[in-house]
Amino acid sequence: MKKIFSAYILTIVGVGLLTGGLYFIIAIENPQGLLGALPYICVGLGCAVFGHGLGEIILQNAMKRAPDAAKQLEIDMKDERNLAIANQAKAKAYDMMVFVFGALMFSFALMGIDLLVLLLFVFTYLLVIVYSTYYRFKFNKEM
Repeated sequence: MKKIFSAYILTIVGVGLLTGGLYFIIAIENPQGLLGALPYICVGLGCAVFGHGLGEIILQNAMKRAPDAAKQLEIDMKDERNLAIANQAKAKAYDMMVFVFGALMFSFALMGIDLLVLLLFVFTYLLVIVYSTYYRFKFNKEM
């Protein structure tokens, strides 16, 4: 019951963000600075939150109508083989991300984009690498 209630709250919040963002896109004629991007961010977040909440509502209703399918779905989600496949796919995606983002940062540096933007991108990239290294050492000590 609590999960379905939070899904309804998420759906309402998503609709609110979406309508608020659309209203400000229409109402503000000459946006300056942050007001130029904020309505579009609200629309994007509203769509995402609304979609997540509505998807959860539909999933909960479908699980109530078909308890056998709900039980099978729960078994599939907790299956060790499926978890291993998902973790292996994440690992492959991470390996690709390291090289792709490195090449993208290099190309941005050659294009001469703003130094602040480039430094933010480099900082985020290094944060992900440090996070990965930390957990690699942590898991290595545990195993």
